[in-house]
This record gives sequence, structure tokens and C-alpha cells, in this order.
Amino acid sequence: MKDVHDPMIAAADDWRARDLAVLWHPCTQMREHPQALPLFPVARGEGAWLMGMDGRRVLDGVSSWWTNLHGHAEPRIADAIARQAHTLEQVILAGFSHAPAVELAERLLAVAPREAGRAPLAKVFYADNGSAGVEVALKMAFHWFHNRGEHRRTRFIALTGSYHGETLGALAVGDIPLYRRVYAPLLLEALFAPSPDAFGARDAAAEARAHAAADALAALLEAHPGEVCALILEPLLQCAGGMRMHHPAYLRRVRDLCDAHGVLLIADEIATGFGRTGTLFACEQAPGGGIQPDLLCLSKGLTGGFLPLCAVLATQAIYDGFLDDSRERAFLHSHSYSGNPLACAAALASLDILQQDDVLARNLGTAAKMAERAARFTAHPAVAEVRQTGMVVAIELHPERGNAEDGHAVEIAGRRGLRMYRAALEAGALLRPLGDVLYWMPPYCVGDRELDVLEAATAAALEEAARCA
Repeated sequence: MKDVHDPMIAAADDWRARDLAVLWHPCTQMREHPQALPLFPVARGEGAWLMGMDGRRVLDGVSSWWTNLHGHAEPRIADAIARQAHTLEQVILAGFSHAPAVELAERLLAVAPREAGRAPLAKVFYADNGSAGVEVALKMAFHWFHNRGEHRRTRFIALTGSYHGETLGALAVGDIPLYRRVYAPLLLEALFAPSPDAFGARDAAAEARAHAAADALAALLEAHPGEVCALILEPLLQCAGGMRMHHPAYLRRVRDLCDAHGVLLIADEIATGFGRTGTLFACEQAPGGGIQPDLLCLSKGLTGGFLPLCAVLATQAIYDGFLDDSRERAFLHSHSYSGNPLACAAALASLDILQQDDVLARNLGTAAKMAERAARFTAHPAVAEVRQTGMVVAIELHPERGNAEDGHAVEIAGRRGLRMYRAALEAGALLRPLGDVLYWMPPYCVGDRELDVLEAATAAALEEAARCA
């Protein structure tokens, strides 16, 4: 029972009151605070753990919105930021340059997805966050065709169930009604192709579903000849759409279809990049040695979860399409903090850790342990499916009757989602259900102890879900 006389609890309660007096939190119906959705004031982070002001330790089961790779307060990244802060904290990147921005661009291009017979990604454009990076990619694709005189190419294709961010361009190529419905009058009109979502399918059936979705995409492209400038997708894993996973055969078909119809391919690896799906980038898992997009969006784990930064990687051909004596044909998009030296230093340190610690190889063992624990929930009466891609596990529940969000995946939506969230938190783990989907996306530093907590917290959340039935 809560001890109201505990000074740490009293201090945490005071902080909650101060917070609610001044802050408007993201992705939150603020009416739910402070009762239905209690705030958890964090004092510090340590590895995979968040330390509360009230003395509680909570496992960060979602990597703080999928950003944290190596653990909170990772000293090598913290030290890199501190060293950089004593040298150069920020400078305009228009007309100026600095070592961290150049070195990071070189490193990213060296490890970016490559495809035999295709000119590699060659240029890096920096933005402030994932949504901003998607805006950059969409504008680049449209403007590139505009500079070529192909003025009919104004349409974008995205997948049903997709999510690419909250800014207006990113919302336009997203398909989660609760996020986009009210802003619909402000959005460009995208085309949506069926998702290759493999829910309920395995192996050959999942591959067949991928090919069926690709056939539908082919029909859509044929129905709009010369109109589409780019297709955008999250390879292998549609994250905010409910951790929907698809067979990699779809990626190969998409790449071939984009080439056949002269359409640019934008890979949104903002959440899937840097090892989340088992390879450094999800695009690498396509048959035939992987595919290479024309534009690649990277963020979230780019800095190891320390600072906001996005990098959009482009081909030389796209870059060359903006070279001209006319400034109107230049790409004049900008962000004040483009290529921020501190963020670039963090990203360089994160890349060092990925390589020096052989993180991808270590993750194979961790993913196997996650699979073993998650498999124990397949027989739970509330569970419809357990699925996994790399370091991401999704446990999908049978749909809740009367789902207020039209059955689309929205974080901790509805009574059941809130109760599962609270049950997991009480059991020691931060889990934020996406509609009917509980998922694990922990920092890569998790060990057996942390996985035990994840499993126990998930069991508690599922028991709470069963009570809601």
C-alpha cells in the first residue's frame, strides 16, 4: 500500500502536480491524467531501467518510443557528447561545415543498404526528427520530378495501416484514422496499397500474401500511369500500425515495380533501422541480397536515443537533379539544427558501439531468448497471435468489443489498453499497447533478468485484459 508519509513518494506527487500545471504531453488525452493514466516522474536512467522519483525501478520495454539502443546513460555516448560540447555545440550548416556532420555522413553511406548493379546512396541531408525526415524525402521526390519537367507526378503511394509521422506531409501518407481524420482537409491525397501484413500466416502462406499485396500494388501503379512520384513504406515491420510484420519477398517486388514504373522508393527505416529487425537495416533482408531504396530515412536509434536527429540518404542521381543556376531548382528545405554537432557526435559513438560490441551478433541470442519467453503466451485465451521480427515481439490479443478507435492500432487506446498499461507498470515494466497489441522492443542491453521482468509484466497485463473481456 502507498505510504503517504514516504518523503520520496511525497516528492514524486509534488512533481506530478507541477508537471500537470504546465505541461501538455504528447500522444495523450490529458483528461486521463492524473487518474486513468498516472504520470511516472523519472529521476534517472540506467541501462534498460528507468528510476522513478518515488524509488521505483521500471524496465523500459519500449526503448522510450523505440529510440534507445544501448541503454540509458550509456557512458560512451554521454562522453562523446560532453567532449563535443566543449568544442562546438551548434553552427549553421548552410555555407558552413564541421567534422561530426561530415564523418557521420561518410559512416552512414558506408553502411547503408547496397544492391548489386545499382549506384549506391551517395548524399546525406540532415533533419531534426523522423517526421521532418519524411517531409524531406517526400519533397525531394516531388521536386526531383518537377525539375525534370514531369509535372504530372504529384501522387504518393503508401500502405494501408502505415504510419510515418505527425507533420502534415507525413500524416498524408499515414493510414491511422485517429491521427489523421481531423486534419484530412489539410492533407494531400495519397494512394494506399494493401499492406502485405502476414497476420495469421507463416512461411509459404506469408510469402503468398506478400506476392498478392505486390500484385495489388502493380494494379494500382498501372491505374495511375505517370502520376506517382514515390512509394513510401516501412520495410518488414509497420510499427505504429500495430507491429504488423510482412515477408521480405514483398520488398523485392516493390523495388522491381518502382523501377518498372519510374517511381522513387522511400524506405522509412526510422524505427526499423540500426538492428531492430535483426540486420542493420531491414532492407537488407529482401531476397537476392537485399534492396536499396532511392531515399532512406533514418532517425530514432540513429543517436542511440540520446538526441533528436534524422538523416535522409539519397542517390547521386537525385542530388544531381537539383544542381542548376536557378535557386528555385535547388532544395531549399532547412532546419535550424540541421547536422547539430552534439547529435552527430552521439550518432558516431552509437555506430562505434554497434561495431565494437558486435551488437547484431549478440542480438541474435537475445532475440532467441525473447522468442522462448513470448511463446509461453501463445496458449493464453486472450492471445490471437505471437509474432517476432528480430528484437521486436508482438503479442496480439483478440479484438476488444466496441473498440473506440475503429480497430486501428493507437497507443494505450480504450479501457483495456489503459488497464494493461497500468498492470505492466505495476509489475515493473513500461509497455504501451498499440490497440490490441502488446509488444516488446527493449534496449539491446537487456539480459535474462530484464527479460524475466518483461515476461512477468506481460503476464500481468494479459490477466488484466482477461478481466476486461
